[in-house]
Amino acid sequence: MAVETGRMPADLREKAAVLDAKDPLAEFKQRFLVDEPDLLYADGNSLGRLPASTASLADRVLRQEWGAGLIRSWSDWVDLPFAAGDLLATAVLGALPGEVLVADSTTVNLYKLACAAISLVPGRRRILIEADNFPTDHYVLSGIAQERGLELVEMPVDIDQGLALETLAEYFDDDTAFACLSAISYRSGARIDMARANAIAASAGSRIIWDLSHAGGSIKVDLSGTGSELAIGCTYKYLNAGPGAPAYLYVRSDLIPVVQSPVRGWFSQAEQFEMESDYNPRAGIGRFGAGTPNILGTALVAQGAELIGEAGIENLEGKAASLTDLFIHAVDRLLAPHSFKVCSPREAPLRGSHVTLGHPRARTVSRTLIEEARVVPDFRTPDRIRFGFAPLYTSHAEVVEIVARIAQLEASGRF
Repeated sequence: MAVETGRMPADLREKAAVLDAKDPLAEFKQRFLVDEPDLLYADGNSLGRLPASTASLADRVLRQEWGAGLIRSWSDWVDLPFAAGDLLATAVLGALPGEVLVADSTTVNLYKLACAAISLVPGRRRILIEADNFPTDHYVLSGIAQERGLELVEMPVDIDQGLALETLAEYFDDDTAFACLSAISYRSGARIDMARANAIAASAGSRIIWDLSHAGGSIKVDLSGTGSELAIGCTYKYLNAGPGAPAYLYVRSDLIPVVQSPVRGWFSQAEQFEMESDYNPRAGIGRFGAGTPNILGTALVAQGAELIGEAGIENLEGKAASLTDLFIHAVDRLLAPHSFKVCSPREAPLRGSHVTLGHPRARTVSRTLIEEARVVPDFRTPDRIRFGFAPLYTSHAEVVEIVARIAQLEASGRF
């Protein structure tokens, strides 16, 4: 269904056109499957678009490697979680080869790393988490705390501006095992200074487990440069690996030999094909594996990482800033007089690649945009609408068109 172009001041459309004309990533949009050109996809960003190359790769894995190769393909598949991890390490995460493993889900990986972090500081009783961290992270850590008789402490946080480093420093002490923090807030897109946060943790003899789910593929993470030790993340957002794609975990090289995963499985066993009954963990990052890896999903993770590497993470971060700057500027011009407010940091270095708007009837606005304007954001409690702009396939023209369609619905009294 075609949708009428929204009303937008000519100078804003011209600004978007100029930015698109000099966009170094413009050609990447053509490499994704876009069946509905008038649909403005701004989900924030719980599922990225499908790259055409990924569809072709999936067909090859299914038809050739599985269909024709059968069990013989395992000679190549067995090392795929490490190869995909190395691609993520170098192209996306600023880590070293051998420090990242593609495996399981973010939930399972957080459990693995949390237990490993606790084992590094025996006797410490406190776990820290942002009050506004993603719910799953709370669920996992509350379960561990209950099981082990530990205390899970929620640090107060501004849901729009994120966790203040001063607050973090107040809560770390010599009884803190670790903190679990999101590099970019899932609700507002607020970004924390990872290097300074790591330094605060280290001064207390502790560490941070970073959740990179809204950071990987949209900003320059630089795990090595920021002194990070442990991290997890998903791959179905900005990495475009598809629904339910495997997650990843990161352990800094010097920690790998001294920690073990609490989830012991065949794929983390040294000399696994000797079929020994006694467990002896692998020497490298593979000790954080568990059961048989998802081969199709892992192959698609590798493909997504290759796309990010080709585009260049610096280019992606720069475009994310440009897209979100333009969106905020357009919102200020057209929507601020109509009960819409920006609920994300306004300075580009302080946010990721999504912007959240507040509105008293946010749930209605979100539903109306999807049903009547062919704009796909997502609703977040209590009264927030989240707009994610994936730099690989979102244009500046689309960003201003989203604001124009919202303004058009507002003018017609639909909210």
